[in-house]
Amino acid sequence: MTRKRFIELVKQEQNSLRGFLLALCGGNKSDADDIAQDALVKAYLALGQYSDRGQFRAWLFRIAYNTFLNYEAAKHNNTSLEEAVSMTSPTETDDAFRHQVLYMALDKLPPKERAAVTLYYLNGYSIKEIAGITGDKTDAVKKQLSRGRENLKEMVKL
Repeated sequence: MTRKRFIELVKQEQNSLRGFLLALCGGNKSDADDIAQDALVKAYLALGQYSDRGQFRAWLFRIAYNTFLNYEAAKHNNTSLEEAVSMTSPTETDDAFRHQVLYMALDKLPPKERAAVTLYYLNGYSIKEIAGITGDKTDAVKKQLSRGRENLKEMVKL
């Protein structure tokens, strides 16, 4: 794939990718943008491993998902007690989001449930496509969706 073609494909998927990462990051635009940027750099550097079978979006989302998981692991491993105490509360999520309650609830889900729910409901992926992105079996994705829905229902009770 040429650099020009990569840029064209990224432009087509950029909004969907940012929306996916924004939901995974609980509405934290700064984290979502950082992860998106890292994922795009990783994708560009891994172009030699991409075989153009019309699956660019799934390939890119898988890279972004893995980048998100690495970011989450690093974030939790590097948080000292002092930093944890001084962290801002989830209620300080970007005020520009209309779905702030949903983002806050999504942020409380385990990463795999959060990814499954986000990909299925917010991005319209099928269970099979989600399995391809996350590397999980379809049965595992179904369980993650079920658990995620139940957990969200409990958290967003009005």
